[in-house]
Amino acid sequence: MTTPIDLYYWPTPNGWKITIALAELGLPYRLHLVDIGAGAQFAPDFLKISPNNRMPAIVDPEGPDGAPVSIFESGAILQYLARKTGRLYGATERDRIEVDQWLMWQMGGVGPMAGQAHHFLHYAPDLDPPQVLPYAQNRYRAEVGRLYGVLDRRLADRAFVAGDFLSIADIAIWPWAILWERQEQTLEDKPHFARWLDALGQRPAFIEGRAVAADRRQAKTDRNAQTILFRQK
Repeated sequence: MTTPIDLYYWPTPNGWKITIALAELGLPYRLHLVDIGAGAQFAPDFLKISPNNRMPAIVDPEGPDGAPVSIFESGAILQYLARKTGRLYGATERDRIEVDQWLMWQMGGVGPMAGQAHHFLHYAPDLDPPQVLPYAQNRYRAEVGRLYGVLDRRLADRAFVAGDFLSIADIAIWPWAILWERQEQTLEDKPHFARWLDALGQRPAFIEGRAVAADRRQAKTDRNAQTILFRQK
């Protein structure tokens, strides 16, 4: 029997990537909640696993050569899990190249841009004092829209991002993309993107992964959590 992986997690898009992947792969895990609004990501024991004080992170007791390994950064975790199981990475080297390209596209584009859109559209206006910055709002809203246009065109002739198979690239992109309304985007002009969102959203592993600790996800962040998350003085 496989020894459970220790997952350090909070219900955010980056956290959902890993719970979805673990569900798709059927890998057992022990859940450790890292309350980022309370500053748990700065605890010394967690920093030994994730020195960038970000979650998710994992510790696999059955790492390479049977020795434990800790991994931080959601993209690196997805790559590790795919290599470990031989799944969600395609069957050929060309498949893996496609997967890696689109995984990097998410890590370098969709995640940061959508995260900034969330911040300036929803969190910054609620700060004390409020920060309503139209330039930043328009900048990140437009860039997220551009990226989703790229994705829509990519999906015009394939079921999944890397081809005809589900991969860690899809799992990386979907948790951010499913929040398109919060990013003030539209689907009417992106039919392939909309189809992909819906198809993945009906998969049991995606439903299960997104539901983990869903009750801990807050629509608004209190003042103390804002200070911790956004490093306000």
